[in-house]
Amino acid sequence: MPAPFSTHHDWYTSTLSSLSSPDGISPVHLYSYKHVMDGFSAVLSQTHLNQLEKLPGHVSTFPESYGHLHTTHTPQFLGLNAYSGLWPAGKFGDDIIIGVLDSGIWPESESFNDRNMPPVPQRWQGMCETGTEFNTSHCNKKLIGARKFSQGMKQYRLNISNTNDYDSPRDFLGHGTHTSSTAAGSRVQNANYFGYAEGTATGMAPSARLAMYKVGFYSKDIRVIDVVATDVLAGMDQAIEDGVDIMSLSLGFKETPFFKNPIAIGAFAALKKGIFVTCSAGNSGPHGYTMFNGAPWLTTVGAGTVDRELGARVTLGDGDITVTGISMYPENLFISRIPLYFGHGNRRKELCDWNSLDSKDVAGKFVFCDYDNESSVFRSEDIYGTDIAGAIFSSDDGEFQKPAEFYLPFVTVNTKDGDLIKTYILNTTNATVSVRFGITTLGTKPAPKVAYFSSRGPDRRSPWILKPDILAPGYLILAAWVPNRGFAPIRDHDYLLTDYALVSGTSMSCPHTAGVAALLKATHRDWSSAAIRSAMMTTADVTDNANGRIIDMTTAVAGTPLDFGAGHLNPNKAMDPGLVYDIEVEDYINYLCALNYTSQQIQIITGTSNFSCKYASLDLNYPSFIVILNKTNSTTSTFRRVLLNVADTASIYNAVVEAPRA
Repeated sequence: MPAPFSTHHDWYTSTLSSLSSPDGISPVHLYSYKHVMDGFSAVLSQTHLNQLEKLPGHVSTFPESYGHLHTTHTPQFLGLNAYSGLWPAGKFGDDIIIGVLDSGIWPESESFNDRNMPPVPQRWQGMCETGTEFNTSHCNKKLIGARKFSQGMKQYRLNISNTNDYDSPRDFLGHGTHTSSTAAGSRVQNANYFGYAEGTATGMAPSARLAMYKVGFYSKDIRVIDVVATDVLAGMDQAIEDGVDIMSLSLGFKETPFFKNPIAIGAFAALKKGIFVTCSAGNSGPHGYTMFNGAPWLTTVGAGTVDRELGARVTLGDGDITVTGISMYPENLFISRIPLYFGHGNRRKELCDWNSLDSKDVAGKFVFCDYDNESSVFRSEDIYGTDIAGAIFSSDDGEFQKPAEFYLPFVTVNTKDGDLIKTYILNTTNATVSVRFGITTLGTKPAPKVAYFSSRGPDRRSPWILKPDILAPGYLILAAWVPNRGFAPIRDHDYLLTDYALVSGTSMSCPHTAGVAALLKATHRDWSSAAIRSAMMTTADVTDNANGRIIDMTTAVAGTPLDFGAGHLNPNKAMDPGLVYDIEVEDYINYLCALNYTSQQIQIITGTSNFSCKYASLDLNYPSFIVILNKTNSTTSTFRRVLLNVADTASIYNAVVEAPRA
């Protein structure tokens, strides 16, 4: 920084004002960054950019980029309980501050009540911003900070006056409210989604504090929540300044080299401050090389199912045959002895191709659909002209075998039960069916499974590091929602409101990991971010509750580490891992050197030019190993690891290697 300036911000704004503007359009300053980089963001013309790049002190410039946002039972599924293990050891996350970068928060949700919480930690430097339908009174001893960052989005594509989103930390669509309550929501009894999944909702670290950094805004043009790099970097920069302990980002940008990735850059700055950063792996599965957030200083989380099924009970005729199928239809209905139709003999009708069904045949009836991959029944708009009462789908397809939004009462059964229903219809005159919705079944096996949408490794930018790191619950997770926006579709395109919603995505698995990281940090104050990740990975489960290897939901066959990383998160075991693989900042720099990044590119990521690439190495001290092989070449790979004993006493450890199946 030149001598005349007292702050970097003054230097940046002075530099911008010095740029000539022959077209009469002046540069617009957006943010000055203090921690994630020594730099700023601004709206520049090409003329401005050409001038700026010639000035002393200029290192690099990148164009704006944009990305997208990617629990009554899950604490119990993860083994957390109030009397033993990580919950009481970590005092339920007491005094730990989790910063969530997301779409905002609905502060009135009961999940953010602060009953019996002690005063806000004195070290906290954050604040509660005012804005549209949000003021300082909305923060409390649970939600201790809330800010919004929209300057980049406003310049890029967002017109707040032309959208329903709030120009404040308030959540518009529910995503940020859901992730925040998953990480650190307070206990709420009798939470449910229209009777499904009823129980006591609680975050992973219910005594931890929350700070929301709203970086995601609803874009009316494409009807999704968008984020842009300038805002995300500003949110991460402020979270570091405010003093968060954990950072949770359920969002991602198009995969680029780390020196162009805003999350990778911001997370490295957080790493240097001892802040644990966890990110969603993305929802682009089930194919390989679909990872987001692959930087090795991030903890990247895939999504798994839990041992809970939501559905409906289907009873045929007088009750001789009863099966349970999958459904999330939100009305608490009991449909009794309604006629049951099956278009036997016409394959298009059997598939429930609505264009082939005669309205006179199906009106007022439940329709049985023998689904296969040729059928487009599931989201067909033509269904609304048929006047059917509801539908039963028969399928073993991994993606189809899930509850989903549907405007009519519907159930999905597996093909075995579907054959029973089909046989009953074909052998019964005036076949009827009764359906009871709102059924929740716990303890189902096998679980977890790798969710069909969860992005798979390896990471294209860094295939020498196994990603994702870990699997956590991310399928049909019940957590807080915004209560003023329709969520559950019913007939005639009406939507029901709900305080708690069941949502799937790696966006949901990420805050589970953030909450567990808060518990571990509260238990082991001296552990680094790498040590916390190591503890999670080395104690993760690779078997399910049926004692088999975790399977892929899509294929129903055993998954691989490219699907689930080190395995499924096991919080209580992570509390006492015995050994950890620790990593220093210099180790990450050596890894970046081995990626053949230039000194300038490494400086962009690390924020320093004071480093040497003398010890460049791709063999990072990571708690996993990966070798990419093909069918024709043989290779020998050598890995070197240094382990740190974090047990209470001196211990002897034996290494056992189990070769993967060919």
